[in-house]
Amino acid sequence: MRYSRILARIAISLPALALLALPRVASALEGGVRLEPGLALPLGAPQNGRFTAGGEVSLKGYLGLGRYFDLQAGISFLALGPAAGTIPDTFGTAWSDSLGLRFKRPHDADLERGGFYAGSPWIDADALYVRTGGLDRFGLTAGAGVSFPLVPRRTLWLGPFVRYMQILQPNRTGFDDTDAKLLFVGLNFELGSSPLAPLVMEAKAAECSHCAPAPVFVATMLDRDHDGVVDTLDNCPDVPGSTENGGCPVYKWVIVRPDRLELREKILFAFDRADIEADSLPMLDEVVQALKDNRSFRVQIEGHTDSTGPRDHNQTLSESRAESVLNYLRDHGIAASRLSYKGFGSTEPTDTNTTVLGRENNRRVDFVVHFRILDRSAQ
Repeated sequence: MRYSRILARIAISLPALALLALPRVASALEGGVRLEPGLALPLGAPQNGRFTAGGEVSLKGYLGLGRYFDLQAGISFLALGPAAGTIPDTFGTAWSDSLGLRFKRPHDADLERGGFYAGSPWIDADALYVRTGGLDRFGLTAGAGVSFPLVPRRTLWLGPFVRYMQILQPNRTGFDDTDAKLLFVGLNFELGSSPLAPLVMEAKAAECSHCAPAPVFVATMLDRDHDGVVDTLDNCPDVPGSTENGGCPVYKWVIVRPDRLELREKILFAFDRADIEADSLPMLDEVVQALKDNRSFRVQIEGHTDSTGPRDHNQTLSESRAESVLNYLRDHGIAASRLSYKGFGSTEPTDTNTTVLGRENNRRVDFVVHFRILDRSAQ
């Protein structure tokens, strides 16, 4: 009987130690560690008559079996306080090894929205080998909780959990044969590999011709406009475009960059005024279309002048011209919440102010695009 206990303990401990020893898992898999501290409550006799509430902490390693299931193994320690009327130093303590399976919402769900929407509800169950005092016994746990990502890369998670534990009591002479039943309530901390790792593979494949192509599921999972260009590499993730044009449609006057809209020609204004010349209106109409195509873009319109004239006058003129462009976009269907403007006067020249051509180049209106994308540097 003694040897069977030892073998059972080793059978559960080895997977636990193996998983906990994995600092990193291959990028195609998820893996890491979970720490679960919590409040422990005895639920039935005789434990609830001998002990009060206490604490429990578990440390588990896990390895993803696909996107929905994790194999997990670990160790835990339980300590219950002595109840009133018992010997003061009589604490209920137990060590246990566990091996189980967790079913969860995939950690790469709702990449576009993130935050609360990225929460991962889960349920799990573990088989236990428990040691309390001189007794070695089997047990089981079943838990449920929800975890939320704390960083954009989704390597760190935190959330509440509740867990039921039952320690099986065999018939033994001189010992109570009632199963021990406990309830745990606490927090689940999780640190692991990023579920966004396939995006790195996609980015590397785009950088060199000899790299192996990324798996097809990456494109389908993260290509919301279904144009074959994944969102992290797509300058226009909301509208289908061509690979050659960075995932954007081909516009006549507008070029969409990762951080800004560039215009092939300058916006023309009346001399020393904020009135937009009629020749520039078709170009602004295409800007309107580009913003309607790309609903996630928020645009700041930046106005600039040359150094001719007083500084205060140039500042006011640059602001007025940028505001005129904003009003045109707003009047043609772009929500005001997506638009802002700023005048820089002559403070940020792109050319010299000592020549006629240089001063003309400095009189401009820029479109700077702000929209949320996955942080490639964090992957």
